[in-house]
Amino acid sequence: MTAATQVMEAVSNKQATRRQAAHKRFPPRPVATDWPATRQSREHVLVQLTSPPYVLKKPNSQQIRRGGVDLLLELLAGHEGGTWQERWQAMEAGAAGASWRQLSTSWLSSRGRLAGWQRTALTGAVVVAVCADIVRPSLSWLVAGALARNSALVSNLARSRDPEGFGQLGALCRDDPDVSKAAGSLTLYRSSLILAAKGGTLAEIAVGDVLELLDAEAADHRGTTSTAVFFRMLHKMGIFGEHVPGTLLQLAGTGQQSPEQLIDRYHLVCGPVRDLLVDYLRERQPALDYTSLKSLAYYLGKLFWQDLERHHAGIVSLDLPAEVADAWKRRLRTMRKTVASPSATGERAEVVVPRVNYRECLTPVRAFYLDLAHWAVEDPGRWGPFVTRCPVGEEEINRRKDVRQRKARMDARTRERLPVLPTLVRAVDDRRQAAQALLEAACRVKPGEAFTAAGQSLVRSVVPHGSAAGKVWADDPTAGKRRDLALEEDLAFWAWAAVEVLRATGVRVEELLELSHHSLVQYRLPTTGELVPLLQIVPSKTDAERLLVVSPELAEVLSAIIGRIRQRSGAVPLVARYDRHECVWSVPAPLLFQRWNGAEHRAVTEDGIRRSLIAALGHTGLVDSVDGSLLRYTPHDFRRMFITDAIMNGLPPHIAQVIAGHRDIKVTMGYKAVYPEEAIQAHIAFLARRRALRPSDEYRVPTDEEWQEFLGHFERRKVSIGTCARAFSTPCIHEHACVRCSMLWPDPAQKPRLAEIRDNLVARIAEAEREGWPGEAEGLQISLAGAEQKLAQVERRSRITVMAH
Repeated sequence: MTAATQVMEAVSNKQATRRQAAHKRFPPRPVATDWPATRQSREHVLVQLTSPPYVLKKPNSQQIRRGGVDLLLELLAGHEGGTWQERWQAMEAGAAGASWRQLSTSWLSSRGRLAGWQRTALTGAVVVAVCADIVRPSLSWLVAGALARNSALVSNLARSRDPEGFGQLGALCRDDPDVSKAAGSLTLYRSSLILAAKGGTLAEIAVGDVLELLDAEAADHRGTTSTAVFFRMLHKMGIFGEHVPGTLLQLAGTGQQSPEQLIDRYHLVCGPVRDLLVDYLRERQPALDYTSLKSLAYYLGKLFWQDLERHHAGIVSLDLPAEVADAWKRRLRTMRKTVASPSATGERAEVVVPRVNYRECLTPVRAFYLDLAHWAVEDPGRWGPFVTRCPVGEEEINRRKDVRQRKARMDARTRERLPVLPTLVRAVDDRRQAAQALLEAACRVKPGEAFTAAGQSLVRSVVPHGSAAGKVWADDPTAGKRRDLALEEDLAFWAWAAVEVLRATGVRVEELLELSHHSLVQYRLPTTGELVPLLQIVPSKTDAERLLVVSPELAEVLSAIIGRIRQRSGAVPLVARYDRHECVWSVPAPLLFQRWNGAEHRAVTEDGIRRSLIAALGHTGLVDSVDGSLLRYTPHDFRRMFITDAIMNGLPPHIAQVIAGHRDIKVTMGYKAVYPEEAIQAHIAFLARRRALRPSDEYRVPTDEEWQEFLGHFERRKVSIGTCARAFSTPCIHEHACVRCSMLWPDPAQKPRLAEIRDNLVARIAEAEREGWPGEAEGLQISLAGAEQKLAQVERRSRITVMAH
């Protein structure tokens, strides 16, 4: 089985689970078997289906309509049943699906009625009978194309069943700039299918009806395009109520599960132990967040008791024999991991690797046994029968050695990735610019024409009319495949944005994805009045917000992000984000990391960030020094590198602690990778001596004087041609020759002054060469190169600003 197949199966299983959860929360309306309209007599039905609003304008067409209704009623009357719906079901047309036309053709042939108008008239009569609610075909029959997506179904339902509802729905689709004409038409058609199968009006459509229709489309292998638009438009009409989420994607979340559901995922055989684990989780639940509760259920339900039942059939007691406990611990020390094959086939194989968090898995089991013993003192009737000796000793959960080993691994990981970070930064930027150049070049040519950009020669694809909006396809003659240039550019942009923001802020990945337009605030320095841009990090892991100073480079990235996601009206779209840890949806907010996906804006996910990093690293050619595989960066690697780089460049640890959002400075120092091993020992000894002598001086909240000194650094940033971006408490390395300094961030308003400096340098170089001053000329050449670089930087910033606005 290839890696792609395994991924597709995993995604399919996950989607199936989510669909089942959504159906359970929002069941569809039951299919009715009897209603007044289907009990009418043949004469009454004939009059109804040939009277307004079903009358056609042309007399000949109306005559054909009447003939078709006669044929339909004759066809149905030939089957058993007390109502027209029962006769329709007895005809087994629903089971035939789209091939029901063959049944009708055979019936017409048996009666010598093979005229072309008769087959067409019979189909038209079915449409009218459905709109008049005489019969209600099944959704599967309708979705199978039995009526060939007949536009008459929508128009007749709109006239006869619910003119006000269809008018309102059509107006909503037309007025929404994000809904194409094709998507709006498909929304009206899908709505008409639900009314045809379930009866009623648009206002009576339930969420479960929508899910049932989409399942029928998926079962028939039909395209599920514009499903998000379909659900969003019905929700916008207000027919679902306020308790229903605003997007189809939000229905897929399973939500937080109860202790019973968390344990029952593992299908435990022993009922008493299963009930005990449920009671234990319920007892612990008030003191735990949902993530911790879910992890506890995983450790106890899967890694502990499910493993015991799998290898020791019939086990029913927590009192484990020594050999059983030892065997369980041996199995726990290793785990199976799926890795990609080094061959070109891309197949994946399972290998056995050591479990890094082995002792962390033992700790919940020991806590479980000890909690039972403690609670049995207060409530012996409930917990006493389960008290027994603990199979995990205290010495087995001692993690001091593991902590040191993990620190060493993380330091080695950081030391390997920090030096090559500039390579990754250049790679993602080059990839973004190349993808943007290809997309712009493709948009300038017509389908079928060749174009060249970013060193690549492609041909704009000729695609059928009405293909997916926003797609720009191009054929690659070299690789022999078709590429979606719009998608490539979008993925390249967000990979670049993620890398830039992560390396400039050191935020956690969940904090990155929670950044919104409201996170950008300003602080006015009390002495100079200068506005300092700040980035507000909302409470996450530590439940405490913090503010970060926005550097000019970070401001440029944030400006590009806002310019990309901003709508035509200038507003940033409101989107909801799913917290995969707490299994809840957030309130819609103007998130910065959001992408246009299909027909709606969606928040970027943690998995999406990780996949973008993997894709970006694939273009760098960087390999891991340990096993020679492709080098991987996780979002948390950028946090470790940020803290390490900041402290190594002179930022005081207690200020780094505030910026990182750590409650304990030991955690901050744990993130810092030190160089080399002897420095580790010397530094630890030095800190121990200083902490013993002055414990309150080094590890404390910054004083007002220190904070004012820190703010004063930003007050002195302003120079004549821009802003100095050198780090806090570092000296000027160019003796204030700012035009040479890479840390100078030029002000676009000072472009004329920079041009004047450049022209003056050119004149002075010419004078030095004329007078024979080679040393003077050499120094002036360095300054001239710096001035040219600053002018190019101003031009680049101006282009980005124009694109953002």
